[in-house]
Amino acid sequence: MNSADTAWILTSTALVLFMTLPGLALFYGGLVRSKNVLSVLMQCFAITCIATLVWVMVGYSIAFGDGGAANDWWGGLSLAFLSGISRDSVSGSIPESVFSMFQLTFAIITPALIVGGFAERMRFSAILLFSTLWLLLVYLPVCHWVWGGGWLGQMGLLDYAGGTVVHITAGVAAIVTAMVIGNRKGFPKTAMMPHNMTMTVTGAGMLWVGWFGFNAGSALSAGGDAGMAMLVTHISAATGAFTWMMIEWIRFGKPSALGIVTGMVAGLGTITPASGFVGPMAALLIGFVAGNVCYVATMYLKNTLRIDDSLDVFPVHGVGGMLGTLMAGIFVASSLGGAGLAEGRSIVDQLGVQLTGVVATLVWTATVTYAILKLVSRFVDLRVDEEAETEGLDLASHDEKGYNY
Repeated sequence: MNSADTAWILTSTALVLFMTLPGLALFYGGLVRSKNVLSVLMQCFAITCIATLVWVMVGYSIAFGDGGAANDWWGGLSLAFLSGISRDSVSGSIPESVFSMFQLTFAIITPALIVGGFAERMRFSAILLFSTLWLLLVYLPVCHWVWGGGWLGQMGLLDYAGGTVVHITAGVAAIVTAMVIGNRKGFPKTAMMPHNMTMTVTGAGMLWVGWFGFNAGSALSAGGDAGMAMLVTHISAATGAFTWMMIEWIRFGKPSALGIVTGMVAGLGTITPASGFVGPMAALLIGFVAGNVCYVATMYLKNTLRIDDSLDVFPVHGVGGMLGTLMAGIFVASSLGGAGLAEGRSIVDQLGVQLTGVVATLVWTATVTYAILKLVSRFVDLRVDEEAETEGLDLASHDEKGYNY
């Protein structure tokens, strides 16, 4: 057990939870209309609670246990209720309790990201049931495939901190949910502007800081790998934010706060799978590509396809996660400043593995998310009624108001 590594992962764990509560909650809360602000904050809090309970009961075991003959696909139940975790049990150079808690924060933020896809119209009871089943059937199996000794990890998939496990799963689930539930009343004809950009920018700042725990913490040690992951994460975030801002400035004559923070998230999401494998110049290019491609994807989804992914989860996180996972396979090469490919493997070979991971995660997530939504709809209506949507979910679902003027 290494005390320096332990101290860094303890810090990283707090930073990642800081990303959800309060970072993501404030970021999303400011983007919705004032009549729905409390509902979004409530959803982030409740998902944190649900994910924690699932993790303690079976989640950690499914993701990181030894599934025996079925280990390629899931981790079994040998670690259910955190069996075997004591003050003395170790995972690598850190206490297993710290490793489990660190990974729990990833399981918390991933379903919380999906909130942006159905904001302002999904029934609270349906959200809780959906999030529980989604963690069990989508997040935890994919986590095991990639990080828990499953088939994608065995293939050599490069996903340092969650391009497939977090961002593709959340992005794809968000767009599937948005399509199944349908657009918000009035979309796209009625403008649905963020009610409090000050809140959103505050949350965005917390996300940027918290993301260092997300990516640099995934080194699971305090050393050169963590340091480089932190550096490239910051470079990509700044480049993505500046790129998105410049695109808006050139197209519309004025840069927006909404644009710069969205570009920041695109840069962060895209560097995530590559953060431990690439160098600073690759991070610069990844952030630039993220700012451009995610911007185009956002505009296309809203203006051409007219799908109401309310807070742009798929074009930012989903598309960014796919881009970053693929680019990790290129820029990992030592000739391009990366950490180096596995012995005997070419960039083309690695790209094939990366593409397999992207496609498998996308197909599994889309199929199972759709099935979960259909199953949940048999027990509870997915969407609030028209009157509740007009009144706002703060009052309709929670009998409270975000602002009492």
